[in-house]
Amino acid sequence: MRAYHLTGSAGRKDLKPVDLPEPVPGRGEVLVRVRAASLNYRDLLVADGHYGSGIPDTLIPLSDGAGEVMALGEGVGGLAVGDRVAGAFYPDWISGPITAAARRRGLGGSIDGVLAEYVVLPAHAAIPVPEHLSFEEAATLPCAALTAWNALTEVARLRPGETVVLQGSGGVSVMALQFAKLMGARVIHTSGSAEKRERLAALGADHVLDHTAEPGWDRAVLDLTDGVGADLVIEVGGPGTLEKSFRAVRVGGAIVSIGFVAGGSAIDPRAIISRCIRLTGITVGSCDMFRAMNRAIGQNGMRPVVDRVYAFEEAAEAYERLRSGGHFGKLVVAI
Repeated sequence: MRAYHLTGSAGRKDLKPVDLPEPVPGRGEVLVRVRAASLNYRDLLVADGHYGSGIPDTLIPLSDGAGEVMALGEGVGGLAVGDRVAGAFYPDWISGPITAAARRRGLGGSIDGVLAEYVVLPAHAAIPVPEHLSFEEAATLPCAALTAWNALTEVARLRPGETVVLQGSGGVSVMALQFAKLMGARVIHTSGSAEKRERLAALGADHVLDHTAEPGWDRAVLDLTDGVGADLVIEVGGPGTLEKSFRAVRVGGAIVSIGFVAGGSAIDPRAIISRCIRLTGITVGSCDMFRAMNRAIGQNGMRPVVDRVYAFEEAAEAYERLRSGGHFGKLVVAI
């Protein structure tokens, strides 16, 4: 089968096409013909050697893929050949709170991912995808979409009428905008690009702020909420934006931290204490959360935003597009 490997023992790894034997499903596993895979910021960290320890010297990259079941291992029930599925980012996190054991194995990180024609997955981690989605759209769900869903529904318990602040136009932020509007929330979104601000407004953002021309966007959030602050901030910038999020959220509000793309230095924790802010870090979500999210997507006919679809031979170009930061929504490789 055709696949890609990231190779290298330290620092930045090289992406190269390879031919590998087609895998065979064992007991409790399924063989999936991957039709599309999507990229996340995490994939750049893995490729650049910045994702920490536990990454093999040779790795099939990418966590997010969708395809069709081609064969069932012994003892598999609940799935059939031809079913359209996506793989769970953490195949061992079935339900309940995250644990060290559940997050030990992650596709495209500590274990091989999905940038290949075929993958073998535990049957419980092959999650049926909404019927109305293409494979390219379904491939965007396992990481970015589920992270946004977890933040809004599991951690923040978002309610209709509450105010959410979102940052930028990457996969998690755009998915969070779509989910928040489905839930009846008011969304204040920030972006430094005029074109992207227009697209965010078209997707339903109630207020879109220019964080380049207006770096004090936290004050604008207070103005828009009559000095109260937002109920929730989905924080993707990290130290570079977190202190502004402290000032933008209401007393007793929540900040869910899922990224650190803005860089920056250490933070001052006094605002967390004095304003009783709940700051929670999360990582993707469980198989049960994935199923619940897909039910909501299917019932509402929601479609993920795909920036561009690349041919399998153009995988390296997809990485460079992600690295440039010029995308809106998700980048997908068709397989």
